[in-house]
Amino acid sequence: MRFEDAARAAESALRALFPPTPLQRNDHLSDRYGAEIWLKREDLSPVRSYKLRGAFNAMRKVLADPAGERAFVCASAGNHAQGVAYACRHFGVPGTVFMPVTTPQQKIQKTRMFGGGMVEIRLFGDYFDDALKAARAHAAAEGAHFLAPFDDPDVIEGQASVAVEILADMPGGPDLIVLPVGGGGLSAGVVGYCRTAAPRTAFRFVEPAGGASLSAALSAGAPVTLPRLNTFVDGAAVARVGDLTFAALRGIDPAHVLTAPEDRICVTMLEMLNVEGIVLEPAGALSIDALPDLAADIRGRTVVCVTSGGNFDFERLPEVKERAQRYSGVKKYFILRLPQRPGALRDFLTVLGPDDDIARFEYLKKSARNFGSVLIGIETSRAENFDALFERLDAAGFDYRDITGDETLAQFLI
Repeated sequence: MRFEDAARAAESALRALFPPTPLQRNDHLSDRYGAEIWLKREDLSPVRSYKLRGAFNAMRKVLADPAGERAFVCASAGNHAQGVAYACRHFGVPGTVFMPVTTPQQKIQKTRMFGGGMVEIRLFGDYFDDALKAARAHAAAEGAHFLAPFDDPDVIEGQASVAVEILADMPGGPDLIVLPVGGGGLSAGVVGYCRTAAPRTAFRFVEPAGGASLSAALSAGAPVTLPRLNTFVDGAAVARVGDLTFAALRGIDPAHVLTAPEDRICVTMLEMLNVEGIVLEPAGALSIDALPDLAADIRGRTVVCVTSGGNFDFERLPEVKERAQRYSGVKKYFILRLPQRPGALRDFLTVLGPDDDIARFEYLKKSARNFGSVLIGIETSRAENFDALFERLDAAGFDYRDITGDETLAQFLI
């Protein structure tokens, strides 16, 4: 069967689970960029991500084979686990989900809820790789089918159903589709379908800066394992792009793969929440976050951004706000040296502007010294206010150090 036909079959079968996710024009973004910006709302699927598509399609095809396994195993601490659990409940087959011991309870509970009694959750190891090894070993020992999160032809076919739905709503295809990239399953599926169904449609791919595995693979000519990984964008932070997915993407122009700074993604998440009321997880905001980098190219064009997931734990909201403020330049942290004499703090307070607010203050007094160190965080209404504050601090002779961009100090002090 041709890939295009297989993707259509997957999309048709999915209608037993849920209707097509909406393709919505976003007025706010369209006005900002002078383009027709549409959002493919995968965050509105039953499990709030596109991952259900690939898991369902792979399970459907295994169960259609009389010789296929009748139990399933996966390793995931997020959206793939929830997709597998939902599909297990739909088909009435048992599944075992391996998760690291460090997985937040919210994700464990949601996976258990979606499984509806058909899924057993096993916590193993501190890291995902530990859970992955345990899952593969369990599948081999029990004769169960291991469901890969992205590097599987049936999973890729299932993810291609996103493109089938886009073209059903937008015949001929948009000018550009912006896709988030983790392991590459979604991108491989959508690109594979559109190559024949919408050949005029162009693509841009967005990775988190701390997990740019596709960029590394394109540079090396083959998948490589990143030596370091920033897991903040947990839905797309993958150390190595898949072999099958890379085979489908290896011909793309490396200049069409963009990287999104993790802190800037936080700004996008907050904007979409506060302005549009749309809850996106970090990976789900990737395609929208890339729009500033594409602004010059998209004016007057029709653009579809795939919002890939909305499984956001609101306990992370303070961290997201903090990172967004620091990236936007409206919050900074300093180490300030204050003389140990009465009135020193009052002198500092007179330097602050009317919009400067002290958000953190820790005074580390050392009696054997003439000066004490203060960790101080300041929020203000506009980033430019800090230029004036620095001038006043310098004029008053204060000794200070801006540590906002110092990742090492920020990790321990902030």
